[in-house]
Amino acid sequence: MKELNIGKVIVAKRREKGLTQEDLAAYIGVSKASVSKWETGQSYPDITFLPQLGAYFNISIDDLMGYSPQLTPADIKALYHRLADDFAARPVAEVLAECETIIKKYYSCFPLLLQMAVLLANHHMLAAEQESARAMLEKAVTLCQRIRIESNDRILTRDAVSVEGTCYLMLNQPAQLMELIGETVRPFPTDTEMLAQAYQMAGNPDKAKQVLQISIYQHLLFLVSTASAYLILNACDLDRVESILTRTLGVAKLYDLEALHPNTMAQVYYAAAQVYAIHQDADTALNYLADYTQVCVSDFFPYSLHGDDYFDAIQPWFEDFDLGVGAPRSEEVIKQSMLDGLVANPHFDFIKSDRRFLDLIKQLEAHLTKVP
Repeated sequence: MKELNIGKVIVAKRREKGLTQEDLAAYIGVSKASVSKWETGQSYPDITFLPQLGAYFNISIDDLMGYSPQLTPADIKALYHRLADDFAARPVAEVLAECETIIKKYYSCFPLLLQMAVLLANHHMLAAEQESARAMLEKAVTLCQRIRIESNDRILTRDAVSVEGTCYLMLNQPAQLMELIGETVRPFPTDTEMLAQAYQMAGNPDKAKQVLQISIYQHLLFLVSTASAYLILNACDLDRVESILTRTLGVAKLYDLEALHPNTMAQVYYAAAQVYAIHQDADTALNYLADYTQVCVSDFFPYSLHGDDYFDAIQPWFEDFDLGVGAPRSEEVIKQSMLDGLVANPHFDFIKSDRRFLDLIKQLEAHLTKVP
């Protein structure tokens, strides 16, 4: 441990009891000079004195040393967002070094380890070298594995599996993912529906409605967001692609997803543009890129999870999220990724000299670099 506050704790506890340094020294069986050195940080008590000091002050050894192995949810959220901002403003290597220090200090705080894994996964693309980016993902996997093995928290373990699996995909390790989650698709759990019925039976219909709204919201986002991967998977079959888009965009329009969850819609439009770019269909690809750009420049920031007139009971659920209602990456990093999606994707090389494409780039640049 590099940060021991034992001296300050001894001073505070001794004064609470109205004791002098001589009184404490006599009780422990050391000299007054030794107590003075402890309190000024010139030296630490011998390890054999710690139980005696803790018992005398009626505190644990951890409290005596001024150390807590756990952070509160509020502390974790604040730390995550501060580090996310740092990734956008400081050299990646510096932020990674700080992350490593924090992980070592709180290696038994599993909620923190989960969010550190999320942080590394969300920012690995900022590393200057591919090897460094891969190392960040591998570190995230290691943290998730520790949570799965050591934590007894069922929800934390489930979330760790999800983050670990996502990292395996980004590491191009499909075998590890299939080993982690299995190869059988299971039916949706019915826990949510049963919980809603339980609330209704208990005489709390408002809570039952909230539970069902949350379930509908999650299923809706799952349905639409999955379409992005399904479009790419069926890229060779344009008839199937058009069918996917007709159904997906129909649902999205019905629920006004561009306003409710613009990030999901940006991903769908981007995937559609990429599919048509593969077929060298410039007009259709540009149409979907225009939709993508419009979503990115229309009230995307400040990003915040929210409901609407239909989903009018889910805001308290968002507020309880580990990282709050904000985005898991800083606004600067998100804006840069939006722009990179157009200029760095080789599928769009064949239209990069098209005036319409250049206009979209200008539109994105103008909006994303605008000072709020």
